Amino acid sequence: MRWHMAALVWAGILGWTAIFVAGFVATGSPASAQTFDSYRCADGMHFILAFYPSDKRAYLQIDGRAVTLKKSLTVSGKHYSGSGVSLVMTATGVLIRHLRRPVTACELS
Repeated sequence: MRWHMAALVWAGILGWTAIFVAGFVATGSPASAQTFDSYRCADGMHFILAFYPSDKRAYLQIDGRAVTLKKSLTVSGKHYSGSGVSLVMTATGVLIRHLRRPVTACELS
């Protein structure tokens, strides 16, 4: 009988500990603060752009593939590039160049 009671006490302690840890991990996730934007371009191309607050890179979903763009220094606006894609964000709009296509103006959709 004593063994059974001790097992129940330990099961209760471990159960509450697991619930506490799971709740802590779920609320402390930095991925919950990401920003996703969908853009449509003048040439008909569309893409999804994501930013994470703790990361200086931009994450792009274009033509069915994921591309990570590194931030570059510019005088005006923000410039990101990588894997044949260049993205320029200014106060007037967004420009993208994808592989060998010409530069295209894009807007939020």
